[in-house]
Amino acid sequence: MVDDLVVTDRLVIPAAELRERFSRSSGPGGQGVNTSDSRVELTFDVAGSPSIPAGLRDRALARLASRLVDGELTIAASEHRGQLANRRAARERLAHLLREAIVPPAPHRRPTRPTAGSRERRLAAKKRRGEIKKGRGAVEH
Repeated sequence: MVDDLVVTDRLVIPAAELRERFSRSSGPGGQGVNTSDSRVELTFDVAGSPSIPAGLRDRALARLASRLVDGELTIAASEHRGQLANRRAARERLAHLLREAIVPPAPHRRPTRPTAGSRERRLAAKKRRGEIKKGRGAVEH
């Protein structure tokens, strides 16, 4: 399973830029958990990757800053019993994180003011509501 990581249709990370480390998982697996190295740590050097264009790299570094250690992003997966399933899960998580990190920012919103008509309708509705509440006064005996 040494496939390239497809982040978007235009961004593909070559398998050579990903580092995988395997260790014993603490999750499900019964007695087999003590003998098989099914936990996967997937590391990707975001800062030094030649695959990511400069503009996208800067955006990704800014958005992933809290998760990076020396410009590297590490994902750990140990939720499955098998190593292959954990490798797949780690790659999917990495692709998802990178996809979210390189999304262009939303366009700046120009502030608008309410129209005169909407202000009038709002005030009229408040007035009606106040009249309804005023009609709920204490009953006189």
